[in-house]
Amino acid sequence: MTSEIPRPLRPLTARGRDEPHRVASPLELFFDLCFVVAIAQAGVQLAHAVAEGHAGQGVLSYAMQFFAIWWAWMNFSWFASAYDNDDVLYRVVTLVQISGVLVLAAGVSRAFEHHDYLMVWLGYVIMRLAMATQWLRAARAARGPERTMALRYAGGVLLCMVGWTGLVVLPEPARGWVFLVMVIAELCVPRYAEKDFPTPWHPHHISERYGLFTIIVLGETIAAATVAVKSGVDEHDALGELLPIAAGGLLIVFAAWWIYFVVPIHGHLRSNRQAFLWGYGHYLIFASAATIGAGLEVAVTEAIGKAHISTLAASAAVTVPTALYLLSVWALHARHYKVGVAQQLVLPVSALLVVCCTFLGSWAVLAAGLVSALTVAVGSTLTALTAGVESKAEATAPVG
Repeated sequence: MTSEIPRPLRPLTARGRDEPHRVASPLELFFDLCFVVAIAQAGVQLAHAVAEGHAGQGVLSYAMQFFAIWWAWMNFSWFASAYDNDDVLYRVVTLVQISGVLVLAAGVSRAFEHHDYLMVWLGYVIMRLAMATQWLRAARAARGPERTMALRYAGGVLLCMVGWTGLVVLPEPARGWVFLVMVIAELCVPRYAEKDFPTPWHPHHISERYGLFTIIVLGETIAAATVAVKSGVDEHDALGELLPIAAGGLLIVFAAWWIYFVVPIHGHLRSNRQAFLWGYGHYLIFASAATIGAGLEVAVTEAIGKAHISTLAASAAVTVPTALYLLSVWALHARHYKVGVAQQLVLPVSALLVVCCTFLGSWAVLAAGLVSALTVAVGSTLTALTAGVESKAEATAPVG
């Protein structure tokens, strides 16, 4: 839906799952771009924590912040795929959700540095209240099992919102358990809400939404690495030390884009069971893609002598998330379209080789980039060979 003039207020009814030519709306694109602010803030804080030698605490805090960002984005995206009517109230409530994202982003640094989750919690509350409002609108227009489903969603969203208050009011030692319990609760809401009536999400639309968000996350990775390299060159005149990192980082990001978009995944999303696994699993894809940018910042900081960690640790900050990205994309995305053992092994073997690059010192990032580029080349060659064999077999097959 791409109309520029919002429609007047009308019932929030379900859209058809087989609706032709369904694409992301300008509002959805704007929504995604605003999430970049929060992702960038979390990435900067992760890079600082790792560079200062606090990788464990930094990764844990990052996982918590990124879950809040990703879960709010995902809830809106699936709802919009089923119920977006583009009227005035829908647009206004969505803009309120965007405001919540910006509030959350403003609190990321305090959450990392002082374990103060008040601003993050407040931003999350704003987003979740808006989301519950959307579900209540859908419930008002629905009947029977669909109405029950929408009310379950609204109730689940509000109850979980209350549960997250524990991060603000409970003592710090208990907050890790609060996070774990609330993650499980949040993940259970969709399964419970849709047990009798599934939402009519659109396979092509939802796969496009995930693809667009992947592009945004990879773009943020390039932006973060570019700023870090520019700072190192301008302030420390370290072009020789940073050039291999810059080249390797670009190859990793380019390969990450290629590998994700080489297959049309919407054909695989035929049921809620497949879609839930695919949609939930993208937490690893998005988080690892964003972490690559933070890792490149760490590698630059170490190369110019400003980090309090070893070269091995700085290299691992890039290679480990890169390997996780390759494995996640293979497990959730690419393996459904791979033919034969050779094609299936390309990404897992590449992930292992990328991890091995960690031990190559100052050349680790460049080596990981070359492995990533080689992964694309090998995968494309195997796909072309398979297609050629199949075409030849069809051409020589007897007729009748």
